[in-house]
Amino acid sequence: MTHASTLTSSAVAERDAGTRVRSWRPLAAALGLFVAARLSGAVVLAATAWATGRQPLALLGRSWDSLWYLGIAAHGYGRTLHFQPGVVHSDLAFFPLYPALVRAVTAVSPLGGGAAGLLVSWLAAAAAACGMYALGARLHGRAVATALVLLWGLLPHSVVLSMAYTEPVLTAFAAWALWAVLDGRWLWAGALAAAAGLARPNGFAVAVAVLAAAAHELWRGRVEAREVSHSLWTGAALAPLGWGAYVLWVGHREGDLLGGYFAVQRRWGSRFDFGHGSLRFVRHLLLHGDRFVFPMTMVIVAVYVLLYALLLADRAPLPLLVYSGVLLLVALGGSGFFESKPRFLLPAFPLLLPPARALVRTARARPRHATVVVGALAGLSFAYGAYLVVIAHTPL
Repeated sequence: MTHASTLTSSAVAERDAGTRVRSWRPLAAALGLFVAARLSGAVVLAATAWATGRQPLALLGRSWDSLWYLGIAAHGYGRTLHFQPGVVHSDLAFFPLYPALVRAVTAVSPLGGGAAGLLVSWLAAAAAACGMYALGARLHGRAVATALVLLWGLLPHSVVLSMAYTEPVLTAFAAWALWAVLDGRWLWAGALAAAAGLARPNGFAVAVAVLAAAAHELWRGRVEAREVSHSLWTGAALAPLGWGAYVLWVGHREGDLLGGYFAVQRRWGSRFDFGHGSLRFVRHLLLHGDRFVFPMTMVIVAVYVLLYALLLADRAPLPLLVYSGVLLLVALGGSGFFESKPRFLLPAFPLLLPPARALVRTARARPRHATVVVGALAGLSFAYGAYLVVIAHTPL
């Protein structure tokens, strides 16, 4: 090889390396904004906790459902609490992926359960932010993708993303599964959907989105008289396996293969009643009022409904509409734990695409207005998050 060709090869390698670095910078910037938002919220929460004589890490790592997940990670399934006739809380209501990840971290590191749970959640939140950035950039460009990630980190309930909860894990698998569907990577989409189904009860929304996209692709293939790849069939077959396997396992353990898991949920007071219980509670709020967290929940859920209407008006891709629609349907149609509905909707990040696009337009036309909007959202997120975890004493 001549000296000139060596120099040319070196120049090409340096150019390619520089291109890769530049392509990663927007993602790094978006992830940095997300981390900064969550760290700022954690600082406000820590200050509030210390002011009330409480420990912030204990609140983040060992609150409400976190204790159930950590118990499963440490001892496996088998814990049941009896309260009154018909009210029995069993840990079989909690899906296995998150406690399995926590147990794996504790097995290979010196971390205890609470710290391991926080590590899993924080890493999953970062992976979710990267996935939604990739999805947003594919659909609307890097600026909208960055705004999408930032808005997700500034939701009123985004404090949950800093806690030992399962929403970050579900969102990470969902974001990358939806990206894989749009990119035609059906095997990846199916495998990621199966993992999402092992993360949370509403994780089946990812499988429904993959199946809907696959059905649409099959219909298009039939109309256009073209062959559909085998990977699509395989991905579609994989998608529901995680959720279905756990539901059937619980049913087998309870002695009712198809209905056992849903019986466990009913004993927790959670059932799908097409929104009857939610409407009854909203009526109670309007007539009699209640603690601050409940009217805030009603307002937040109403905003999510409006955002879904905007997503429909924007003619978003079918998988995003199906995924967000199923999550919204489960949250609205399920009874029990009214105050937890905004948390159940945290994984519905496609609903933030319309406001992300609006924020980018505002930032280009009136930068100061965009700064005020982001500052107001940050103030609400940080203050309300600290209130929920430290002061409200209400299950998240």
